[in-house]
Amino acid sequence: MSEQETLDFAEDFARYRRTVLAEVEAPGPAAVRRTVRARSRRRLAASATTALALFGGSAVGYAALSGPDHRPGPVDPTPSISVSPTPTPPSPTPSPSATSASPTAAVPDGRFSRAQLLGVPVTVPAWRAGPDCPTSPTRLTAEGREGQNWLVALDHGDLDGDGAVETVALVQCVLGTRGPMQVVAFDRDGEGKVVTLGRVVATTIDKPQWLFALDVVSDGTVRVQVGDIAPGGGWPGEWSQRQWRGYRWKGESFAQVSGPTAFGQNPHSADVSVTATDLVLTTADDGSRTGTTTVRIRNRGTKPVEYVDLQLDVPAAVRPDVDGWAPCRGEPQHSRQPVACNLGRLAAGAEVRLDLSFRVAEGVALGTGKADVSVWPVGAGFRNLLETNEADNRVLMTYR
Repeated sequence: MSEQETLDFAEDFARYRRTVLAEVEAPGPAAVRRTVRARSRRRLAASATTALALFGGSAVGYAALSGPDHRPGPVDPTPSISVSPTPTPPSPTPSPSATSASPTAAVPDGRFSRAQLLGVPVTVPAWRAGPDCPTSPTRLTAEGREGQNWLVALDHGDLDGDGAVETVALVQCVLGTRGPMQVVAFDRDGEGKVVTLGRVVATTIDKPQWLFALDVVSDGTVRVQVGDIAPGGGWPGEWSQRQWRGYRWKGESFAQVSGPTAFGQNPHSADVSVTATDLVLTTADDGSRTGTTTVRIRNRGTKPVEYVDLQLDVPAAVRPDVDGWAPCRGEPQHSRQPVACNLGRLAAGAEVRLDLSFRVAEGVALGTGKADVSVWPVGAGFRNLLETNEADNRVLMTYR
């Protein structure tokens, strides 16, 4: 470093000392008092913070338990206090009861009263082929109206095991004195509307032909009293054999889980059959036309039949003649259409042969045609019995 550079550096350093020292305040008594007061305020703030932490927690907790509302309220903002250098203790672990968990959604209750079910449109599972019965949307009726779905009976129970109650209803599509029947299960959706869970059981053309009652037991089984025959057709409802059968929901449909699965032969049933030859008419001496048909009636059942009702639906111009009608109970009615012959007792396995003559008056034109010949078993009290095989109860007879 040159001598001139050394002189310049010394001058700069002297100027720096004069400037800085002029700004520095000597630590006199006033400065000492200010320092002590500041430290005292810091110690007081720290002590207040500790006291609030120790006393405030227990006092606030006690007030919360003693107050009228025990639910936690909104948290007050933290006061603007200088943070103590002491580490903040960890927050206590919340109790299990304070854990926020979403409650399980309640399953809709599918219980409907009779009035509620009658008051809204519902969907009924498809009826068996043939009857023109309403399905959806349709309203059930409180009484048996022709061509309408009649709410006969209902009951309630937990059918699908979801903890909520469903409704089962016995419904009939009224067609005259009969009509198909079915038991239908209904539930409620999330919007409170009626929905169809499924069909429990229905009548068939064969068996069962009638449903009498229903009942839901504690395990969700739907018990239905079924009958092998429907009332009407010449026989009373008490002739029907009745069985209680149980059905359970299997996730997609109902299935039978208890009770019989078939009916034995009804004690009020029988099995008769008929055959008939053609009726060939020839001209007699008086100009009329006469002819004879041979009719055979057989009892194919295992017990006797008290009576047999034979009917021949020939044209009104073809009238019974004298020969062959003696086995019939009473004289055949010439004006009756069809012509009837009531036979007496027919033993099991027995057969009767009838050679029945007919006459067409002179001058009456009669072409070729066909006529129904039918038989039906009749019991004591002249009530029609149940025919187990109707296929052989009727034949067509040609006349010419």
